[in-house]
Amino acid sequence: MAEHKSLQVAQLGAGYWGPNLIRNFYQIKAINQFHVCDLEQANLDKIKSNYPKINTTTDIDSILQNPDIDAVVVAIPAFLHYEYAKRSLLAGKHVFVEKPLATTVAESQELIDLAEKNKRILMVGHTFLYNGAVKKIKEYIDNGELGEVYYILSQRLNLGRVRQDVNALWNLAPHDISIILYWLGEKPSDISTKGLIFLQKEIEDVVFVDLDFPSGRSAHIHVSWLDPSKTRKMVVVGSKKMIVYDDVSNDAKIVIYDKGIDRKNIIRNLPAIESYGHFQLMNREGDILIPKIDFKEPLKVECQHFVDCIINQTTPLTDGRNGLDVVEVLEKAQLMLNSQRRK
Repeated sequence: MAEHKSLQVAQLGAGYWGPNLIRNFYQIKAINQFHVCDLEQANLDKIKSNYPKINTTTDIDSILQNPDIDAVVVAIPAFLHYEYAKRSLLAGKHVFVEKPLATTVAESQELIDLAEKNKRILMVGHTFLYNGAVKKIKEYIDNGELGEVYYILSQRLNLGRVRQDVNALWNLAPHDISIILYWLGEKPSDISTKGLIFLQKEIEDVVFVDLDFPSGRSAHIHVSWLDPSKTRKMVVVGSKKMIVYDDVSNDAKIVIYDKGIDRKNIIRNLPAIESYGHFQLMNREGDILIPKIDFKEPLKVECQHFVDCIINQTTPLTDGRNGLDVVEVLEKAQLMLNSQRRK
């Protein structure tokens, strides 16, 4: 399959999230033909009515065996990601997989190895890493604006959409985990998890995940599809400043608080060992800043990035290894949930 700057791309899955991907990929100029495969003809009919030029089919083999198709977008249920990403890579296609990359570390590593062996691009749909607000907070953390980061608190809550194929951990937490790993630039050294089951057997509706990092920083994640209000909020607490990132807000996605607790000596010129206890903890109140964010639709940026990586043969921001890091956290958290169920 020759590399060229005019691509044919096929998407597997046109269900709940699929149309959002189709809308964005369809607008990319470098794609001269887009194909959609789904087992439900009704889904294909809806796509065809909105995009008459898209080729639709219920036969996946017609996609994988077509030598003119350069890349495959996998937008089907999570438990099928590994199987169809693998089949696509074996067919010589570049692959974009919606989060999570797979459901085990072993599967994720196999996909990475296969992509490297076949010299194909493998990218994972961690959409929030293409979000202007998330990128801006990464800058604040890296340039020391917040001082020493103490901890991160994340909440992703809503009433529904209740899934039957995965629990709230696998459905919602990949977003938060990917953001936290991106911001802190390290993998957790310790993970603890608690899940609550109310609606369906062995499917957690509410999950709490605590991550401890080698640097001493920690993160606390709360995900639920059984909550009265839609919340997508993250708080980053630093020694100098604090940030609240509210993805639901239209006009204040980032709020920076120049406040904190300062530890000041009240007796000067004492040796460190003697000055212990001779200090005050003082509240510091400063300005509140709402920075202007040059906001573009993250999904649009993400889809364009995948195409650019194919054309330029560059490594995606959310490549297979990035996806593996997230799956590693999810797998360890799930093992704890499984252990709790057996008690």
